[in-house]
Amino acid sequence: MKKEKIIYRVSTSIVSAVMLFSVINFTFNDHIPFSEGAFVHLKLPGYFKVELTIAKVLGLCALLLPNVPVKIKDFAYAGFAITLLSAVIAHTAVGDAFFPFIIDPAFFLVMLIVSYRYYHKIKAGVGRHDNKFNVENVLKTKTHLY
Repeated sequence: MKKEKIIYRVSTSIVSAVMLFSVINFTFNDHIPFSEGAFVHLKLPGYFKVELTIAKVLGLCALLLPNVPVKIKDFAYAGFAITLLSAVIAHTAVGDAFFPFIIDPAFFLVMLIVSYRYYHKIKAGVGRHDNKFNVENVLKTKTHLY
């Protein structure tokens, strides 16, 4: 269980850092790396920047705060997945370079999937104190009912 928690924390930290960086970048440095602004470059409406920034802040709160219900965390994961996949599509559509504009969000999408999988792995393991008796071990044993 310790390995799962480490993988979950590292992958979640990477995704959270990227989302926090993008919120800060959208808010204060929108002209970097595109002089006209990232949203103008991607041909997105200006109001979308505000919506996306607010959604990312709420998603970060859902991922990082303890005791947030699982369904809300799942919605945050889904929102981040849509955001990262949309970033790949948008950068591809305007003809941006593969590295870093397309490969970066694709890599962070993989990190998000890892975080999601390990979050649910850890949640499923809550309450298991030893490996002698749990549902997986019971299902693995071959018992025959005659």
